[in-house]
Amino acid sequence: MRLASTVVLAAAAAGMLAAAGPPEKLPYIYTHWKQFTVADGLPNDHIFAVKVDGPRVWIGTENGLAMLDKRTGKIKSWTEKDGLPWRVVTGIAVHPKTGDVWLALFGGGLARLSGGRFDHWHQLNSGLVNDVVYAVAIENDNVWAATTAGASRYNTVTGEWTIFTEKNAPMEEIWNYGVNYADGKVHLAVWGSGILEYDIATGHWKEYLDPDREMEIDLYRDDGLVHVITTGVSYIDGVMWVSTYFGASRYDGRHWRGYYNQDSGVPSDFMNNIKARSGNEAWFCTDKGLGAIMDFPTNTWVAYTRDPKKHTGIAVVSRDKQVLETVDTGLNVPHNFIISADIDGNDVWIGTSKGLAWGIGTDYYAGLKERGPVVAGGAQ
Repeated sequence: MRLASTVVLAAAAAGMLAAAGPPEKLPYIYTHWKQFTVADGLPNDHIFAVKVDGPRVWIGTENGLAMLDKRTGKIKSWTEKDGLPWRVVTGIAVHPKTGDVWLALFGGGLARLSGGRFDHWHQLNSGLVNDVVYAVAIENDNVWAATTAGASRYNTVTGEWTIFTEKNAPMEEIWNYGVNYADGKVHLAVWGSGILEYDIATGHWKEYLDPDREMEIDLYRDDGLVHVITTGVSYIDGVMWVSTYFGASRYDGRHWRGYYNQDSGVPSDFMNNIKARSGNEAWFCTDKGLGAIMDFPTNTWVAYTRDPKKHTGIAVVSRDKQVLETVDTGLNVPHNFIISADIDGNDVWIGTSKGLAWGIGTDYYAGLKERGPVVAGGAQ
């Protein structure tokens, strides 16, 4: 009789579990953060660019260049008195072969830090089309500079310059905001001209625009780029991720997907930049926080924001617009105005208007998995 009762209770418990369904699968949340400001040695807290280079992290600020050594935590900085040609550094790229550090200078042209000294290119001594340079990228032996008057490509071997403007590229506007190179393609984010793709092998251009041509709204969902005012582009795993002032886009070569605050977990539609980790995960820098889509197939996001009154932060996990979890992360980003981001293995580096953040992903996992509750600084 006791055995029969036990079987019945076990069966009932199993039925209850079946009715409840399997546990929710959730994304990884960064709960271990470090912050860096002028108090730690940065030349300025306004961080325009961050680029990981092995144990070094290069940081472009409003008043100089900095390099943080992850092994020691020490910061070395360069300002104009140290030979930096211009004080405002808006973009950084590291040449994979030479280790040279290339700098986009906002009003100062293009610079290279090599062997401890700076070389400088500008409109008066080179083929740089404009001295207001927003971003820089390395493509084989070439360096691409995105400027407010088009894009310039410099061959570091031959010294040859090539200029791309509305005269020889499909630019409806020539204000180049971002540049990215991957898999034989250069992508330009152009303010007012969407995304331009340059095929290195063929020399041909392809343009991606908002098909409905409406500036205020997106008339037809997922029909193409959400808006032509683009600010950043990241191409990885055959997927193009795009940030704009009016939302985000993802394109896998066949299908488009648009993202907005009203139907996803991104904190704001006003986006300054984008950095993708994979075809399924991308980090968006917005004016109201850091939004990371952690699993494309399920549209699962984690949004990191700081509470300026409490000097702490939260992470909000959502699927579409449904909030699944809210976690007190303790310290996270120094400010909600996010400008730049880079991926460093399991870690992330985030540049804001009030300092730099290092998200340490000790137990990071891609996508979703069943896990327990998350606490600040704890395992998951």
